[in-house]
Amino acid sequence: MAGSDRVGGGGRVGERDEPRASTTCGARLEGEAACTRPVAAESRLNLCPRHLLAAYDDVAADVGVTDALPSPCLACGSRLGVRYPSGWLCAVCEWKYGDVPDPGSAAIRVDVVYYLRAGERIKIGTSANPRGRLAQLHFDELLAFERGDRHLERRRHEQFGAYRVAGSEWFAVHDELLQHIHLVAAGVGDPFDLYRRWVSEAVALRG
Repeated sequence: MAGSDRVGGGGRVGERDEPRASTTCGARLEGEAACTRPVAAESRLNLCPRHLLAAYDDVAADVGVTDALPSPCLACGSRLGVRYPSGWLCAVCEWKYGDVPDPGSAAIRVDVVYYLRAGERIKIGTSANPRGRLAQLHFDELLAFERGDRHLERRRHEQFGAYRVAGSEWFAVHDELLQHIHLVAAGVGDPFDLYRRWVSEAVALRG
């Protein structure tokens, strides 16, 4: 999850020009004592190679790693994917790699902006396959769906930018943001019911 502090060390991303506080790691994984391994001279973080990899795995579990799919996406034909510990998603339509689309369903695309709560943070993201995307994330509650693509997502990020956790899609809980989510979710019990309605409408419009 964004903002995770499961791996801790003395350095912070972006401090390229400042000297490191020490030449030993000092990070702690759960159940372990502080690490005393040396830090590589070229490293920008006070982390040994082992804990750098652990930190990378933490980040990759949330945001994924973009790479070429083993074979083209069965839903849209794209070769670009995002790899998570639990599997691949297509980077274009976010179809789960290996799943076979129902006949005639591949052309149906309904983008949504989703609002998730995890503790005292709210994530604003977008997906054309929200069920598959949300399965890759750790969160406490799905708050709402809003129909729209990355253009709407960017507008929401700008709209609530004052509460944004730097460098992420996570935002501090704030009355202004909660009021917007309340308006978006008004009259909706399960956001997926609304999503299914949007998909049905798209199928009907396609004829």
